Amino acid sequence: MQYNFLRLSGFCLLLLLCATAAQAQQYYNVLKYGARNDSTKLATAAIKKAIEAAAKAGGGTVYFPAGKYRTGPIHLKSNITIDIGAGAVLYFSDNFDDYLPMVESRYEGIDVKTFSPFFYAYKAENITIKGRGTIDGQGKKWWDFAEGASRKSQDSKWQQEFFRLNANILKPDLPGVIERGFIRPPFIQPMYCKNVQIEGITIRNSPFWTVNPEFCENVTITGVTINNPPSPNTDGINPESCRNVHIANCHISVGDDCITIKSGKDRAGRKMNVPAENYTITNCTMLSGHGGVVIGSEMSGGVKKITISNCIFDGTDRGIRIKTARGRGGVVEDIRVDNVVMKNIREQIIVLDMQYANSPAEPVTERTPRFRNIHFSNITAEGNQAGLLNGLTEMPIENVTFSNMNIDAKQGFTVKEARNIAFHNVQVNPAAGPAVRAENVQQLWLDGIRSAMPSVATPLLELTNTEDAFVYNAFPAAGTETFLKLKGAKTRNIVLQNNNFKYVKAPVSQDESVKEKVAVN
Repeated sequence: MQYNFLRLSGFCLLLLLCATAAQAQQYYNVLKYGARNDSTKLATAAIKKAIEAAAKAGGGTVYFPAGKYRTGPIHLKSNITIDIGAGAVLYFSDNFDDYLPMVESRYEGIDVKTFSPFFYAYKAENITIKGRGTIDGQGKKWWDFAEGASRKSQDSKWQQEFFRLNANILKPDLPGVIERGFIRPPFIQPMYCKNVQIEGITIRNSPFWTVNPEFCENVTITGVTINNPPSPNTDGINPESCRNVHIANCHISVGDDCITIKSGKDRAGRKMNVPAENYTITNCTMLSGHGGVVIGSEMSGGVKKITISNCIFDGTDRGIRIKTARGRGGVVEDIRVDNVVMKNIREQIIVLDMQYANSPAEPVTERTPRFRNIHFSNITAEGNQAGLLNGLTEMPIENVTFSNMNIDAKQGFTVKEARNIAFHNVQVNPAAGPAVRAENVQQLWLDGIRSAMPSVATPLLELTNTEDAFVYNAFPAAGTETFLKLKGAKTRNIVLQNNNFKYVKAPVSQDESVKEKVAVN
């Protein structure tokens, strides 16, 4: 009996040792494949060997111990984890030739072949980039070439190769970077991948968009720090035409938008017709950047079912920005923004702009974009302008609500070309102008809107050519000269109820062009 027990124990120990050995074999240290961690040798080939060895074994972790590495592009395969250890820094080469041959990619919503992204995967599954180390894109040479005097030149071999490979692509409606032919690579771009995870790493000096999953499913980006200096188009996290994306606990300071959601541009985006959907963004801080969280303007495949919560924006040009233009097409819908603090916002705190590129009105077609079902709540903010909603004459912004907000700004809200818009328990303290100014708006609810900084010179609310407005539950502060100013021949059916005008000299002021007399109840 004792002998059988010992034999069984020995067998279990053997299994444990085998399992431990197998586990050890799953780690592939790049130093063992010829990489140098003193930056004296380009490690591209060594890293490729480590990845191939791991892939041959069915998957594994390619490990970078502490040190400095120089490398060209890293192409991931299925079931591969890149683990960048604490103290490890990967410097990506700024020799453009290292990113040839060109590969299938997407650039600002246009499907192209161009320089390989720094980290790239195509139709792979179960890929991870993680660790406490740093990756450095050494982007300055890329920025200078793209934005300097050479941007007008079509003579470089890279531009000529780009034109050769992309002679028949669908170009955007308006000429731009595609015609210049020098397309900087994204830093991290998995394409058509499933189960992608990016965790813990620090990223800096991206040549172009930093984390840019394309057509991926089930993407998790967590605990990532991105630091790009003032630089062209160095957005932080841009998941485009992806499904089931989770972004959390990230810290972002970049040269363009911090987090941007996109789904293709113009005809090319509509042809692919792959929306960005089911995204959650939470517990993030955004510092320098054109926008904190931005949707568009490349949204031709549609953007839907997005939640943004528990974030802080401090010093971005704009807070939440949704932008598009005639010609894009696509629908942005079912967006929720909740529990956000925004401070030192240089432009608009909230902006929904359908006229990002000015163009004349046109009949409603597949080229016509739509914004609808977008809701903001529990927001504290300070900046230049509380908000701008700017729809199209042929396609107004629809069904937007603002609830439980407190905003200090130089200007209040401007709402134009919209319908079914509601403000509930919103305090706006503008330095000048009305708290809310509406123009060409239908179905407007103003519930408990107030200001702690009333102005003698301007009304608290100003409605121009506004139909079907219900103003209720207001108690304007002492010093309010005029509560509501009405303008425009199309202004009609304005109802005021349950308001306390104890401190107001003139509850309502009407221009002669307003035909209906508004009753104050």
